[in-house]
Amino acid sequence: MRFGVSTYSLLNAIKAGEMTVLDVIDWIAENGGEHMEIVPYGFTLEDQPELADAVREHAAKAGIGLSNYSMPANFVQDSEEAFEAEMERVKRHVDTVHRLGMKHMRHDVTAFTLPPEKRGIDYLEDNLAQIVEGCRRIADYAAAFGITTTIENHGMSVQASDRVQRVLRAVDRPNFKTTLDIGNFLCVDEQPLVGVKRNLPYASLIHVKDFYIRPFDQNPGGGEWFLTSHGNYLRGSIFGQGDIDVRRVLKLIKDSGYDGDITLEFEGMEECREGTRLGLENLKRLWNEA
Repeated sequence: MRFGVSTYSLLNAIKAGEMTVLDVIDWIAENGGEHMEIVPYGFTLEDQPELADAVREHAAKAGIGLSNYSMPANFVQDSEEAFEAEMERVKRHVDTVHRLGMKHMRHDVTAFTLPPEKRGIDYLEDNLAQIVEGCRRIADYAAAFGITTTIENHGMSVQASDRVQRVLRAVDRPNFKTTLDIGNFLCVDEQPLVGVKRNLPYASLIHVKDFYIRPFDQNPGGGEWFLTSHGNYLRGSIFGQGDIDVRRVLKLIKDSGYDGDITLEFEGMEECREGTRLGLENLKRLWNEA
């Protein structure tokens, strides 16, 4: 079992020019983390092989594992040419994962931002063949490098636990699993304890985060709130300080025997380094208490 941090947690500092991805590695080591997930926002690696090499070498020197590479992808395309272009783009990222010496990646299967009319089960079913074809081709390409590819409960259209399983079962590849995010189920109004329990058997990586939750008829006012698929309000919080029952979720994970990596994602309004530090401390403390 290793506890680590996603670079996404420190995105605000990266975007502000206060940290580089190499600085993030050092920060994680200094704050008790054991691994780093790479989310190439605020920096890129697939077009900078020298930076990818530096990340691999710097992480090894700092004793920080490189656990997962997460990227956006959209296999629902309007033409064969666009679909093939997307296949080639994602494969270039697989090549980067291999260059980094990593064995695990997550890719989306639809656009992350979808209008309400494309969030229903009909959109998934109408486009399932293309989604499955894309996942199979990327999984098969990655298998040559010993890389596991995954779908996350992420992006509204394929976010509920049963929809994730729908894609997993249809793709049917031994190296295609799920990155299970305990908080993202709330984006489609599924209770985290339910979603986690259902998809734990298929998880090869776990993301932990926390949210403040307010019902649709209780507008919380200003701040970085966003709406769920059914109009409820969510806002990121420091892990262990929000409204998700994280103690019971962690106990569920622990009792299942899961022994893979656990990655902290911080999306709150607090200063990102402070919010991430406190969340990592809470994660390790609550895991020991679970």
